Amino acid sequence: MLELINSVLSGMLVPLFICAVGIFYAVKLRFFHLTKPLSIIRGLKSENSNSGVSSAAAVGLALAGTLGVGNIVGVSSAIYLGGFGAVFWIWLSALLSMILKYAEIVIAMRHRRTDKSGIFLGNAMLYIKDILYSRGLNRLGSALAAVFAVGFVLCSLTMGSMLQANAVSEALSGVCDIPIIATGVALAILSLLVGSRGTSGIIKVTNFLVPIMSVGYAIISVIVIFLNIHKIGDAFYLIFKGAFDFRCVIGGVCGYTFTQAIRYGVMRGLVSNEAGCGTAPTAHAIAECKSPARQGTWGIFEVFVDTIILCTMTALCVILEYDAASRYGGSYMMMTVSAYSEKLGVFAEYFLCAAVACFGFATIICWLHYGMTAVGYLAGNRSYKSTFIFLYALCVFIGSCISSDISWQLADLSMGIMTVINLTVIAFAWREVRYETLIFLGMTKRKRQYK
Repeated sequence: MLELINSVLSGMLVPLFICAVGIFYAVKLRFFHLTKPLSIIRGLKSENSNSGVSSAAAVGLALAGTLGVGNIVGVSSAIYLGGFGAVFWIWLSALLSMILKYAEIVIAMRHRRTDKSGIFLGNAMLYIKDILYSRGLNRLGSALAAVFAVGFVLCSLTMGSMLQANAVSEALSGVCDIPIIATGVALAILSLLVGSRGTSGIIKVTNFLVPIMSVGYAIISVIVIFLNIHKIGDAFYLIFKGAFDFRCVIGGVCGYTFTQAIRYGVMRGLVSNEAGCGTAPTAHAIAECKSPARQGTWGIFEVFVDTIILCTMTALCVILEYDAASRYGGSYMMMTVSAYSEKLGVFAEYFLCAAVACFGFATIICWLHYGMTAVGYLAGNRSYKSTFIFLYALCVFIGSCISSDISWQLADLSMGIMTVINLTVIAFAWREVRYETLIFLGMTKRKRQYK
């Protein structure tokens, strides 16, 4: 039954919602994320933070939930399923994701609160209530916010912990012969230790892991590309030549969502795209940034780094060494490993294994923060934290040791429901986003608040 529901929800409704709302926002904002690159670059300048979280630190937390296994092996799946032209459609899909992530961050920043200690708190649940309450739909607003929060908790316990931990344990076991149980125990203990330090501890770890592994992965990718520089023109020719082959269109669109899904450990072709699902605002809204639109530009930057840069690097490496990669067709991890090791030898195997472990753990603790936020919204007090952290660590251990079909299905279901609710609500709030965007671009002054 769950599989049937997911085939409709994730296979049809979610991609339609993403395309429709993404195009809607792009038109309403006059494609500013493409036509105003200098303004976006200026927006990435961090504002001074007195005691709170800087914009850069907040995006580091958000990137921990975005970067992951998908950047390493997800692109191989897109190429294998849809051909070289699939890469073009990955790029095109990313353009819609940019504007959706920008919009939901702007809305979350406008509707955030401060707790008793003066720390900012914002998430999709808050703006879902606010937006629907402002239209007299109080009961609907409360109900949808609660449903979203339940889905958020379920996602954290499946996609964020069990499925990601499973991907890490399989990688370490396959390449380094590390026992799966040992990996599970280590990940669970580390999750407990980091989670017990609260949001500040989680941010410190993600801001340490994400830049190091991202830069390291980019460096070895550049090396592989440089060693094949004489074939780089052919690679781009193959991408654009195959871009409008119908098989590549289907494979690319599915492949893009596939790359997003695999960062949680999902090895299937169902749609699971974080942009527009309402998760990233939980990380961005804690930033001590006065301008919602300025913080929103970091969301554009997040998609750019995740997809345009890192996924493109992976794609080029796989295409340039496709003769070696194709020997493992269907085994996407080995396709990527083979493409890199063809030029870099056994070093690439161990580095990619380490990258999977670090990106995976960063995703695990990022989703721990997301889960605690959602449970806090439902519980309304702080007494839940210790219990939830322990439960989360337990799910990490279980996920490391077993691969459960019901976990995949529950993860897909919860993410699909969250995305439909979130995109529906933010579509009503387009005036707020346009208003903040005009202020950011210097085209109007702040006079009033849209609700």
